[in-house]
Amino acid sequence: MNQNLPQRDSGAYSGAAPVAGTAEAVSHDNNDVSTSKIWQVITASSVGTVIEWYDFYIFGSLAAIIGPVLFGSTGKIEDTILGTLAVFGAGFVVRPFGAVFFGRIGDMIGRKYTFLLTLLIMGGATFVTGLIPSYDKIGVAAPIIVTLLRLLQGLALGGEYGGATTYVAEHSPDNKRGYYTSFIQITATAGLFLSILVIITTRKTMGEDAFKEWGWRIPFLLSGLLVIASYYIRRKLHESPLFAKAKAEGKTSTNPLRESFVNPVNRRLVLISLFGATMGQGVVWYTGQFYAYSFMQNTLKLDLVDASLVLCIALLIATPFFVYFGSLSDRIGRKKIIMMGLLCGALFTIPIFYGLKAFAGPLTEVTAATVDATGKAVPAVMKALTPQLVPMTVLTFCLVLFVTMAYGPIAAYLVELFPTKVRYTSLSLPYHIGNGVFGGFVPFIATALTLRAAAQPEGTLFKTYSSFAGLLYPVIIALICWFIGQALMKDVRNVKLMEENSGDVK
Repeated sequence: MNQNLPQRDSGAYSGAAPVAGTAEAVSHDNNDVSTSKIWQVITASSVGTVIEWYDFYIFGSLAAIIGPVLFGSTGKIEDTILGTLAVFGAGFVVRPFGAVFFGRIGDMIGRKYTFLLTLLIMGGATFVTGLIPSYDKIGVAAPIIVTLLRLLQGLALGGEYGGATTYVAEHSPDNKRGYYTSFIQITATAGLFLSILVIITTRKTMGEDAFKEWGWRIPFLLSGLLVIASYYIRRKLHESPLFAKAKAEGKTSTNPLRESFVNPVNRRLVLISLFGATMGQGVVWYTGQFYAYSFMQNTLKLDLVDASLVLCIALLIATPFFVYFGSLSDRIGRKKIIMMGLLCGALFTIPIFYGLKAFAGPLTEVTAATVDATGKAVPAVMKALTPQLVPMTVLTFCLVLFVTMAYGPIAAYLVELFPTKVRYTSLSLPYHIGNGVFGGFVPFIATALTLRAAAQPEGTLFKTYSSFAGLLYPVIIALICWFIGQALMKDVRNVKLMEENSGDVK
């Protein structure tokens, strides 16, 4: 690596990648990029990624409401929720295909233009979802359109994360890569937080009846404005300096798929990163954030506002730890922190959910005034929860803390495993299989296991602890991943990405 080059503020190249042989592209060093340029890159990349996660999560957050509208009602709310969650999960299944498709484009054409394309596809699909007529009006066409749009979203999201992560990492100094890439790791949590905030605000502003009838469409339609703003910001970005250098030297891959998955050394790294890191990280993430929110509403029957307060406060308090653990990984290594997050998730998830149920409080009878058919005020006895929100928030914070440990350093870990010419493709596939398939189906599988356990005969073990039956899936997956990661993962950090052998971890 040339240490005698003068420092430049540009840090990248405007427009398309430079023509092969240009001196600026060949001489660029990612360790010479100015701090101001890195923050511009992080901001532009993060804004778009937050919007894409927002788009993805509003569907899952509104599953119980949009299910009867767009999928029709069978008369059983459980069937409706499971059907909607299955379509939600379908978007995760195609994420690996999006990773392969857009990863190939990103490794051949460039990082910038690829995740501009993913942003437009994701935002367009979300906006159109808000315009779909109800099942009552167009029949089976409604769920078919929704499913197709979810598949498009999954494909786009499959290309988004790899692009944003690679782009930021290739601008970052070698000794601070964990720190800077950890800001991209915040975006998934920020997107979930934003989706909840928009839904709650809209719901409370217009009233429950209006929101269920047509107001649920507003969060989807709002995505159109957010995507336009994000596209404008991203459009000003320059191509990644490392990719521009590789292209100028004629060292980009002509077949990223073959080099990523046929090459035995690279294929082994892809499999280790999947089964030793991202698989467990995915289930810890979706259990600690998304399923915890669903559990509080659907199983514990918490009021929407109470459940949202618990989760949002926990997210706000825990979010800085993404950066803390990302930065710590620059100093002590990625593997130790990721493995600790997986182990904590495996050991403490069920006890924490048990505590959430205990602190949710029993149903108590309360008396409220109501009006009978003649208009006369009469007392009515209703049942309501009296949850202890503070201890529930603390417990939820612990769940999210495990997420920050497993997720904060993982972007830097994946980036440093693979060489520049196939980095976009190679890191995207294990990430999106681990998060999309194993993690994305946590809500569906956990809910299905819970309902199956609840249907068992009285007095059986599964019936008694049916509320927690769904947690067996993420706990077992996290534990398996921890064993594999401990045995096979190499603890790489601060790899010199500009060198020819970067990413060749033996």
